[in-house]
Formats: sequence, C-alpha cells, structure tokens
Amino acid sequence: MSNESIDFKKILNDSRETLLNPKGYFSSMPLAGGLAEPLIKAAIYGVVAGLFSLLWHLTGFSAMGAGLLGGAVGIMSLIWAVIGAIIGLFIGGVIMLVISAICGGNTDFEANLRVMASLMVIYPINAFLAFFYAINFTLAGLVGLAVSLYGIYLLYHAVIQALKGKESSVKIVAIVLLVFALVGFFGGRRASNSLRDFSEMYEEELVD
Repeated sequence: MSNESIDFKKILNDSRETLLNPKGYFSSMPLAGGLAEPLIKAAIYGVVAGLFSLLWHLTGFSAMGAGLLGGAVGIMSLIWAVIGAIIGLFIGGVIMLVISAICGGNTDFEANLRVMASLMVIYPINAFLAFFYAINFTLAGLVGLAVSLYGIYLLYHAVIQALKGKESSVKIVAIVLLVFALVGFFGGRRASNSLRDFSEMYEEELVD
C-alpha cells in the first residue's frame, strides 16, 4: 500500500459500504495488508472533519460564531483534527482490541486497527453535523447522540462480522456503551441547563 497511490475511490466506496451495509462490509473486509491503508484512511477522515470544522467556524455555524477568533480556532481545528485522527486511530485500535478480547474475538492488533479505521467514518459525519450547535444546543446534543448510537451499531457489526466476537458478549458491550451515551447526553444537558440558569441569575443581579 505504501508504494501505491491513494485510491480515493476505494476509500469512498468503503465508507459508503461501512455506513449503509455494515454487516456485508465488515464480513468481507481485509484484516491484513500493512498499516499504511488504515493510517491513510484515518488521515483522510481527519482532513474532511477538519475542513468541516473550519467551514463552520468561518461561516459562523459553530458554537463560537464567526469572526477573527472563530477563523483562528477553525484553522487550529483543522490541524488538530488530522493529528487527533492519527492518535485516535491507535488509541481506538487498542480499545477495539480490548473489546474484541472481551467478546472472544480476534486479538491481532492490525486487524483491530483496520476495523477502527473503518469505524472512524463517523468522525467527519459528526464534524459535518456540528453546525447544529449554531442553531440549538439541545438539538445539537440530540444529533450527536444519534450519531453515537449509530456508531455503536457499526461497532456491533464490526466486532461480530470482522473480528468474530461472540454475539451474546457483543450485545452486552453494546448495551453498556448505549448506557454511557445516554448518561453522557442527559448529564451534559443538565450541566448546560445549570450553566444557563446561573448565567441568567448573574445577569439579573447585575441589572439590579
């Protein structure tokens, strides 16, 4: 792979199949072939995610709004999106290895790294949908929760189909991740409401 040109068409097709046909894709995806392919895939996802973040900061469709500060943050977001994608690939590969081992699946690191690279297709989608933060934080939270739940669905098929984990164990892991996602959503919403109430109370005291 390292001596070949980047096959963007294949990466696009893999991404589409991962999202729309996860069971079929993960059942036939190659689990060996070197680290270059998953690294390139993760880097591309990072670039796309970073470009979306930059776009939303420049146009004001972000939590920070537009302006000079928003543009500067957007540029930094682009850079860190790529760096974060590479680092996240290896951290995610280790996490995937642990999950696969718990579920009695494949414990080869490269196999798990490749699965993680495919699951990172969620990364640019999440970045694209971040413009909802400029509309409404609660709505953005719901959209983020929906993306997280679909990511768990993809992981479920990845561990069973590609890594050959035991379905019963994978279901338990998926349920645990689902609970974490729900707790994170409702906990974040509660914290946001508390912060808003405090801000309103502080503004009223200033007026008085």
